[in-house]
Amino acid sequence: MGENNYAKELDVAVRVVHMACSLCQRVQEGLVSSTSNDHVMSKDDDSLVTVADWSVQATVSWMLSESLSNQKVSIVAEEDVQTLSKSDSVGLLTAVVNTVNECLAEAPKYGLQSPKKALGTSQILEAISQCNSTGGRKGRHWVLDPVDGTLGFVRGDQYAVALALIEEGKIVIGVLGCPNYPRKKEWLSHHHSSQTKPKMSDSSETWEKGCVMYAQRGSGEAWMQPLIHGNKKHTWSNSAQRVQVSSIDDPALATFCEPVERANTNHSFSAGVAHSMGFKKQPLRVHSMVKYAAIARGDAEIFMKFAQSGYKEKIWDHAAGVIIVEEAGGVVTDAGGHPLDFSRGLYLEGLDRGIVACSGTILHEKLIGAVYASWDSSNL
Repeated sequence: MGENNYAKELDVAVRVVHMACSLCQRVQEGLVSSTSNDHVMSKDDDSLVTVADWSVQATVSWMLSESLSNQKVSIVAEEDVQTLSKSDSVGLLTAVVNTVNECLAEAPKYGLQSPKKALGTSQILEAISQCNSTGGRKGRHWVLDPVDGTLGFVRGDQYAVALALIEEGKIVIGVLGCPNYPRKKEWLSHHHSSQTKPKMSDSSETWEKGCVMYAQRGSGEAWMQPLIHGNKKHTWSNSAQRVQVSSIDDPALATFCEPVERANTNHSFSAGVAHSMGFKKQPLRVHSMVKYAAIARGDAEIFMKFAQSGYKEKIWDHAAGVIIVEEAGGVVTDAGGHPLDFSRGLYLEGLDRGIVACSGTILHEKLIGAVYASWDSSNL
């Protein structure tokens, strides 16, 4: 498979994810200004997240179809258009239509083309409903998670926009937009440790944050671009920096990431594994696929997620992150050490207990060993 087979797709995907990040930030500003950091999600926030979700999905769907008009664009995405078409969501739909048009109007800033005139409701519903692919091992499928890390989004914390391209069951491109990812890794864990974190309203200069990471299968490289702030037109060529995994291979020096939410992961089993690995550092609890970004960028060495029984991992929660970590030099497998299989439809079927991502093979081998040792002594 030639290196440049996907040059056009990657270029479009990166630009579209930049647009989606900008859209999310705009919606999130409406959210954060009216809330305090420690509050629990209310119905109102819920609808803002929904607006962000649908709007990103419509924007990405429309832009991919327009920009890659010579291809049949098939998209697997989380949101299903049925809920938006119901009569009680008229207000939501209006908000989505406005948000999408505002975002599409800015396409030229990202080197893409805006529609000739604003899209109507039916065109936007159409764009969303085109995201109805179920993936699989044949053909090309774009895989989108419009807002990964809902709780992080609501709290003004970490969340991601994730877009990947799967061809014949293999991930070939991954793009991960992390609008609140700090340039300094110390800020990554601010919600759980330091309380001196700058407020979201501070100017972006004082607390530089936000990036889009991307990689192409087989290139052996992963890249990061800063988000565009304000009205600057993006200078694409010189803004990308290469990212690489950390070279730490001693567990005592390694940082491990785990999910914040308890619902879909087994924290106590992770703690057991961490103990037998001999980790000395506090775990970094990070929302969403930003955990993959942390490993690709060298800010953490290990991420593990052991689902509660019955929970099935979805491909859009992992695809973009996995390829970026791998091309940055890391290793991602299930807990038995097998590669993840993205060719089986919407879910990662046949997953052995959970998912582990590491910055390198030495830590990965130790981790798989620790999983087996801990597994025998627990009864998950």
